[in-house]
Amino acid sequence: MQILRKVGVFGDSILKGIQLDAENNHYSVKNHIDIEQISHKHQLVINNYSLFGCTVKKGSLMLQKRIENGKSYDLVVMEYGGNDCDFNWKEIADDPYIEHTPKTPLNIFFTTYCQIISMLKKKCIIPILTNLPPLEPQKFFDWFCRGLNKDNILKWLGSINTIYRVQETYSRMVEKIAYETKTHLVDLRSAFLSHRRIDDLLCEDGTHPNTKGQKIITEAFLNFKLQNMAAV
Repeated sequence: MQILRKVGVFGDSILKGIQLDAENNHYSVKNHIDIEQISHKHQLVINNYSLFGCTVKKGSLMLQKRIENGKSYDLVVMEYGGNDCDFNWKEIADDPYIEHTPKTPLNIFFTTYCQIISMLKKKCIIPILTNLPPLEPQKFFDWFCRGLNKDNILKWLGSINTIYRVQETYSRMVEKIAYETKTHLVDLRSAFLSHRRIDDLLCEDGTHPNTKGQKIITEAFLNFKLQNMAAV
């Protein structure tokens, strides 16, 4: 009989399975990521602790607390960056002439993620990272900047596509962290980008995967090679 490995999933609303309901414009858990199928294929017991709005710093505290309280895992999947790269859009709308930084500056994002990975490996827990599904910048702008002075926000951004480029930078940073720390990576971004119409895979806010997008996430995890994986 094959021994089931215990997996803790720590991420934000993407792996939580949050979707935006187009009818009432409210967020809710509508998770079509097929945890049961992933568990069966890879012989895993999966506990998902992902949290709406979570950043890498908050995720680090959550993970450390669970381990200190005696929770044990063979593998830990982490998905951060989507909230870390976000801005306070109201502050930008109020004053587009000063410098504004993401919730987690890129250098702190890098350092914090590396610290988590080091901590896990010292405890012989295998870390697995995911990069970020791409967003659709126009939909993102229209949703998250609604009710704000969009002209001021555009003045600060320079271009709507800046939203995409900033998020892409954080996704690439996750890939760099995985490479430099020799950590396994589930490439969600490429799985999404292989489809011609990215907006068909996202909710109306341009960032949360819809049911079709969540099925892409399922496929990426099903295709990921977990067998014979060891901490390095």
